[in-house]
Amino acid sequence: MPQEAVPLLRKWLIRKLETEPGAWFNAQSAAIANDAGDANEATLDIALGLVPRRLGKGSLGLTAVDLAEADSAVKGWRPVAWSVSDAARILLLCEMRPGKKTFAERFRSLCQTADAAELVTLYRGLPLYPTPEALQAQVGEGLRSNMRVVFEAIAHHSPFPQTHFDLHRWNHMVLKALFTDSPLAPIQGLDARANAELARIMCDFAHERWAAGRRVPVEIWRCVGPFAEGAMVNDLARVLASGDATERRAAAIALTASPDPRAAQILQTAPELKAEVASGKLDWATL
Repeated sequence: MPQEAVPLLRKWLIRKLETEPGAWFNAQSAAIANDAGDANEATLDIALGLVPRRLGKGSLGLTAVDLAEADSAVKGWRPVAWSVSDAARILLLCEMRPGKKTFAERFRSLCQTADAAELVTLYRGLPLYPTPEALQAQVGEGLRSNMRVVFEAIAHHSPFPQTHFDLHRWNHMVLKALFTDSPLAPIQGLDARANAELARIMCDFAHERWAAGRRVPVEIWRCVGPFAEGAMVNDLARVLASGDATERRAAAIALTASPDPRAAQILQTAPELKAEVASGKLDWATL
């Protein structure tokens, strides 16, 4: 765990706990930090299982100041949805002494026996774990989960994917978000890691939806705009001409980002939207 995150996580947790639960947690934390070998593993397993019952599942209740401190400690770390149980389990796991298993082996073992709620906790902790490259195989398993909450524990409000995913895994994650009806906006680095291959994938996805008579999520055009040329511009023109109000606004933002000269010409057909984008009143955040 990044050293700056340890006191923060402990501070947030302890201030939410009453005297008895706080004393229990401190005792477990001390035991895990001091035990070694098989005793260490057993102590951790028992403590992780007891955390929800002993500490509860209430929100960690972080303030804007807390979130700013989190980002300062680990760039991009945004534990907005973390519970008391999340904080306690992740802190215990990260404070455990090295033993027979590497951290990656221990993490994989815990994931293999975890229920959905436990998986959410384990994956939320990814920005704080050591040896991130050694965790990639298990993270890939998490991304393939059919449970949206597990997928979002990896993909949302976390710097881990942006920092550690290769191009293929990044694009797969964004596409998986669409198939699970998960929003793209909470994915950190969505604009920074946009790429031509992903833009093509998004347009193929749109054509499949249109052919099936299904609605196309407007967020896909965010991934298309900076790379929209040729047929991709035609797709945006179609949305601008025939979409509903939200779809037309999304198409206007994407066309503004397009490097194709035809995009500016197409935008002339929607002068009110062009003016909103130019003035800064309309962007992906406001949409």
